[in-house]
Amino acid sequence: MSFRETSTPTGCSEFRRFNRLNRRQVLHAGAISAIGLGLGDLESRLAFAQENGLSTPVKRAKACIFLFMWGGPSQLETFDMKPAAPAEVRGTFNPVSTKVPGIQICEHFTQLASMTDKLAIIRSLTHDDPAHLSSGHATLTGQLAPVLKSDADPPSAKDSPHLGALVSKLRPCANGLPSFVAMPWKAFHPAAPGGEAPGQHGGWLGSAYDGMMLGGDLNDPKWHPQGLSLPADIGIGRLESRVELLKTLDAQRATLQRSLGASSYGNHQTRAMEMIGSGNVRSAFDLTQESDATRERYGRNIHGQCVLMARRLVEHGVPLVSVNWHNDGKNFWDTHGDNFNRLKSDLIPPADRALAALLTDLEERGLLDETIVAWVGEFGRNPQITANNAGREHWPFCYSGLLAGGGIRPGMVYGSSDKHAAYPASDPVSPQDFATTILHAMGLPIETALLDREDRPHRITSGRVLHELLV
Repeated sequence: MSFRETSTPTGCSEFRRFNRLNRRQVLHAGAISAIGLGLGDLESRLAFAQENGLSTPVKRAKACIFLFMWGGPSQLETFDMKPAAPAEVRGTFNPVSTKVPGIQICEHFTQLASMTDKLAIIRSLTHDDPAHLSSGHATLTGQLAPVLKSDADPPSAKDSPHLGALVSKLRPCANGLPSFVAMPWKAFHPAAPGGEAPGQHGGWLGSAYDGMMLGGDLNDPKWHPQGLSLPADIGIGRLESRVELLKTLDAQRATLQRSLGASSYGNHQTRAMEMIGSGNVRSAFDLTQESDATRERYGRNIHGQCVLMARRLVEHGVPLVSVNWHNDGKNFWDTHGDNFNRLKSDLIPPADRALAALLTDLEERGLLDETIVAWVGEFGRNPQITANNAGREHWPFCYSGLLAGGGIRPGMVYGSSDKHAAYPASDPVSPQDFATTILHAMGLPIETALLDREDRPHRITSGRVLHELLV
């Protein structure tokens, strides 16, 4: 049994295998301006859409938590099992019945099985790009990467903006918090020549929309967000005097900043000061305010605590939080070898626990109806198990993803795959469709064109809205 592969130009080894005043004061002052935030500088794009005859959907969701399963989870070991397929396709896991009659998922999603009445499972995601980096761009932005089918091209100013950057532009926070937060790292593949995946920043919108990155191990008791705490010898009063120093320095280099297109520099400084001085902001990022029981419910691991932080942030008003699967030192969900042991022991348990806790927590707090939760990777895995190492290779032609909350119709399966989960059998869904549906459900005007730094217009979406998924 064999499955079609495509020819591609460049990539990581896995990808090729698929194809075959004083210095201290100045430094402290400068640090204030160095905090990376997604700052918006537009009036409401909803008003723009109304004035120009564009559709303005009813706002269903106030926020989105985007759980990016970097590496590419296997559809056959998660949400589209094929127990009747040959052994070399179906693998060693068994399906289990769930709370919704007729919907089965992998037996190792023990908690999520009782919560499928809150999920929309998509079994027909599809594209033709088997490279981590370029397909990651499509997943995170809803647009094709500047260079297709490539693991060799790192981020650039030509990238499309991350969904969080678009939200920052169209729905900026007004409460001192950033509009876009990502954690716990920028998705990076050590075997890919390009390294970091494109599409994780402001792209052609500019660096002002890069978002705030919460790096590190959020499960570490000593963890704290960089940039939100002051040196021990500096209080708010001294900070304000250093802000005045920074303003003086800014005035001297204003001409240079204008020539570099840094017109938002002052906005960065103002927002940074607001964040450092705001008790609400510091509270939003403080995981120690959560009970031990809550932290345990999400899982005392990096992913679990990141998902808990995401809930805290949307609860405080951040409209988009992206949680990338962390650097586990084992190539994440990219299970070219030892697929079944990796999934059973290392990957599914923390993913299952964190997502189940998040859905329960959001519902108990009255936030699920206004928060979209997305769970998806950049592609799936080859239906044919690699005989010599029990792995699965890259497979973009058919894979699964989840949506929940915020205007999403719960307790349903959208789309279907063929008998081996190799290709969609009905209702194919592109990454562009997936992203467009999220933005639409958030009430954003998806026909809007935004200008890049050279005043060239770009449509913010290129997919279609999956209306069948919406209530």
